[in-house]
Amino acid sequence: MTTRTRPPVVERWHHIVEHEDMAALEDLIADDAVFSSPAVFAPQEGKAKTVAYLRAALTVFSGAGFRYVDEWYNDDSAVLEFTADLDGIHVNGIDLIRWDDRGRIISFKVMARPLKGLQALIPLMAAQLGQS
Repeated sequence: MTTRTRPPVVERWHHIVEHEDMAALEDLIADDAVFSSPAVFAPQEGKAKTVAYLRAALTVFSGAGFRYVDEWYNDDSAVLEFTADLDGIHVNGIDLIRWDDRGRIISFKVMARPLKGLQALIPLMAAQLGQS
């Protein structure tokens, strides 16, 4: 069943995005969370990796005109559509978020398009994560 009332988990996520509240991010992510990136083949398992990827994304998209343009909700999940501009390259994507009964995110999957946008995103994320 789809609802139009924004779930508390999504409200908390919006607060984190809008205020870059890293302490709130730590509290929102479950210990066994999994992050799935459009640029990394294997899912990143565990709270530490999920938080690291989300922090990197928040940093990369800060000042890039990042905004959510639409949202869809279920009882334990949401789809948030976003847009951003990375050095003149338009990025459009979705965040697929699932949470547990305690209101903590257990799965965060990002999909991004077009290919040129994803290609612009990959090195920026790698730099934030200390990868080469």
